[in-house]
Amino acid sequence: MEQDDPAEALTELRERRLGALELLQAAAGSGLAAYAVWALLLQPGFRRVPLRLQVPYVGASARQVEHMLSLLRGRPGKTVDLGSGDGRIVLAAHRCGLRPAVGYELNPWLVVLARLHAWRAGCAGSVCYHREDLWKVSLRDCRNVSVFLAPSVLPLLENKLRAELPAGARVVSGRFPLPTWQPVAMLGEGLDRVWAYEVPGDGQAGEDASSRLPLDQSAPGPTASVPGIRFSGRLNIQT
Repeated sequence: MEQDDPAEALTELRERRLGALELLQAAAGSGLAAYAVWALLLQPGFRRVPLRLQVPYVGASARQVEHMLSLLRGRPGKTVDLGSGDGRIVLAAHRCGLRPAVGYELNPWLVVLARLHAWRAGCAGSVCYHREDLWKVSLRDCRNVSVFLAPSVLPLLENKLRAELPAGARVVSGRFPLPTWQPVAMLGEGLDRVWAYEVPGDGQAGEDASSRLPLDQSAPGPTASVPGIRFSGRLNIQT
């Protein structure tokens, strides 16, 4: 029986240790990369906002955008997306005839990304993205509002919407419903569900039954084609 060469065994052992070291280095590098993404892309938008008002960015899904557009179709007036992220909702709204379409986003990197998407789509001069704190934006001239925010801030958002929106304005909330308002329509299931609310003349949103749409009534959504953001089917958005 041949005996193992001690030199070969030592070399193999060193190679195994080197592999483990490389694995550790890769893990450390991944952690640093994740922290860099947070520090450069996400954290700048949070530094000036109180902790209870901070909302992490999670892009709307294709189905959510489709449902939102269905519930706002054909409505005149200014359309705004509060916490517009990479601008996908504003861009899709503009291409579907909801004009003017404006996005408000505090994170400067996401505002740059949104403007890049608009430029690639040939809509740089047609849509607006502002780097502003959504809590400081005036909504008094807005007729259509899109919000895809965390449930922890929705009670405070209700107060702002009730105080500032004009009569007849419509609010569409994605992923989570407004906690105390009564929806006039809803579309979708699970996290893809969106709720529509209207502000009647008395200022108590969702209490005017005369203008309500039947709940769970699916309406055919508008179609859009945005260069740089691919659409398949009706509004299957991929970024």
